[in-house]
Amino acid sequence: MKFTQLAYLGWWWVRAKFFGRKAPLQSVIFISDRCNLSCRHCSVYNHKDPITKTYAQIREELQYCLSLGSRFVDFEGGEPMLWRDGDYDINSLCDLAHELGFFSCTITTNAQKDFSGCRADSIWVSMDGVGKYHESIRGEGTFGRLEHNIAACGHPAVSVNMAINTLNADGVAEAIEYAKQSPYIQKISLNFHTPFPGSEALALDWKRRGEVIDLILEYKKKGYPIMNSSTGLKHMRDLKFKKVCWMTNYVLTDGTRSPMCAGSMVPGVCEKCGFCMAGEERAVVDLAPDTIFAGLSLRVK
Repeated sequence: MKFTQLAYLGWWWVRAKFFGRKAPLQSVIFISDRCNLSCRHCSVYNHKDPITKTYAQIREELQYCLSLGSRFVDFEGGEPMLWRDGDYDINSLCDLAHELGFFSCTITTNAQKDFSGCRADSIWVSMDGVGKYHESIRGEGTFGRLEHNIAACGHPAVSVNMAINTLNADGVAEAIEYAKQSPYIQKISLNFHTPFPGSEALALDWKRRGEVIDLILEYKKKGYPIMNSSTGLKHMRDLKFKKVCWMTNYVLTDGTRSPMCAGSMVPGVCEKCGFCMAGEERAVVDLAPDTIFAGLSLRVK
């Protein structure tokens, strides 16, 4: 990362910490709600009448996010690898983000399609456990395709993200160990199911959630490649911290622009948040060393 980029991050923090400036540092842009899976915990996919944004629309949304102060972008879906607009594909969007001035670009994929040659700086693969745990949520055959496509992609910065719920909580340890043993996976990130309407039964109760966090912290002490910082994880135990979720802004599939995630729009959801980024963002503003290091290792290439 260039010195000017590091200087920007420092100046962003000073303005946020001491001057109360609530400007995002990263953006999530949903480019389509078209998907090739129907995951049991998902509230995004749309098989009946999917929306696919145009290249021009996404360009304008990227420029908007830059104008707010954001310098990191994550393209999400649906399934981003399905996105097309004429001759444009997901690589076109990654190239565009860099051309416009974003420091890095990330995509989140379910890895059911080949993603070799992807020009994102980092790739997050949604993996909800190993084998049966993953397939109990995403369907038969999905784990085998995920393994094949991760092994075949050749990208140097592939990590996996697990959303922990009542179906796969018993498989967290196995997933962490799998990530360490795989020569193709850089890190694993752990999140908890956030109970959007219709999916409340998948959320862990507070006791079980605390037990799982303790398990993850033990693995971190042993040096396993867990992206979450210890400080951020401890925040997520009971959510008793002042949230700074404005650090990430969102542009939804329908074009809605939100200064915070969709959970902020649904009564009662924030109080049961499972997006561990909330704890990480609080720790960044507090300048927790382990969180700063974790963030730089993810974003700085």
